Amino acid sequence: MPTDYIRYDILTQNALRGVVRTVLSDAATKGLPGEHHFYVSFDTRAPGVKLSPRLLAQYPTEMTIVLQHQFWDLTVTEDGFEVGLSFNGIPERLVVPLTALKGFFDPSVQFGLEFAVQSDLEADEPDGEQAPAAPTALKPVATPRPAAVHKTTPPAAPEPLPMAANPSADAGDPPPDKPGGGGEVVRLDRFRKK
Repeated sequence: MPTDYIRYDILTQNALRGVVRTVLSDAATKGLPGEHHFYVSFDTRAPGVKLSPRLLAQYPTEMTIVLQHQFWDLTVTEDGFEVGLSFNGIPERLVVPLTALKGFFDPSVQFGLEFAVQSDLEADEPDGEQAPAAPTALKPVATPRPAAVHKTTPPAAPEPLPMAANPSADAGDPPPDKPGGGGEVVRLDRFRKK
C-alpha cells in the first residue's frame, strides 16, 4: 500500500471538525433553530479538556453531552468550545477542544459525524501502518448515552432534570454491556417526542 505523506485522513477530520465548529458558533450566536439539537461525544482524557474532578471521576474516558434545553454561555473559539451545563442540578463549566471530539449527532435531521481522536491520528506515522478510517456519517440506529440534558440559561437554583442522568435506569431495559469501560449505546426512540 502506498504511503500517504499528505495525510488525507487528518485533513478530512480537521475539515469535518470545522463543520462542528460552524454549527456550534451559529447556535451560540443565534440559538438552536427549529428542532435541531446536538449530541456531542468527546474523550475526557484528551489534552485541553477541562472538567470538574467529580465529572472526570464519573466519565473517566468518554462523555456525551446534549445541547438542547439546558445549556448556557456557549462560547466557540477556533480550537474548541466552552459551555455551562447542569449535571444532577449542579452547574458545571466544560471546556472541550475540537481535537477531543469523538462524535457529533443531530437527531432532528439524522446527521452525524464520527471522529478518531486527533492524538491517535497524529501518532500513526506514515511508515506503512494502516491509517485510521476517515470520519463517516453515522446511521440513525443508535447514539451514545447523554451525560445530561441542557438549557439555554443558567438555573437560578438547582432544579430536577427532565431526564435522568442514566436513562436506562428508569426505562425498564437491562443496562447494555460496557466492553472495556467504553460508552454506552441507547436507542434514539427514547429521546423522540411521541
